Amino acid sequence: MFDVILQNFDLFLFFCLAVLGYTCGTIAEKRHYKSIIRREKELLKLMVVNAEGHFAEGVVKQSFLVNGSAVISNDYFKRMLAILRNIFGGRVKAYESLIDRSRREAILRMKQEARAKGAHMIVNLRLETSTIGRAANQKNQVGSIEALAYGTAVVMNRK
Repeated sequence: MFDVILQNFDLFLFFCLAVLGYTCGTIAEKRHYKSIIRREKELLKLMVVNAEGHFAEGVVKQSFLVNGSAVISNDYFKRMLAILRNIFGGRVKAYESLIDRSRREAILRMKQEARAKGAHMIVNLRLETSTIGRAANQKNQVGSIEALAYGTAVVMNRK
């Protein structure tokens, strides 16, 4: 058995590193999701709507632009699995997770900025995404995803 491993050491090393990389990437993704869920619960009361806000005169004390941006990248091994999925067809869950994490992270960062400035709500939410990185220019590959969330934070005139 040991002789077989020594004869195929390069292949064995590649397999071990691939498993280690995939495992570490999965653990990092799960930690990020836990962080997102915890912060979403903390910021639940800060309302965000994607409609324009029309308020009666004197109700709004102050309004200002807030934004949040996040760039999230897939690990190399999930990217390789996604390329295989592109060959055979079907849902590419690695990319779905990538987009979901970047979108939610950008909204959270926007909400944190609004809360830090004393806002009571955010109106007219807008989201934009783009692929960035060297691999984004290659056919059928995603390097990293950038999500940008922006909106108008409103501080109500409370008496």
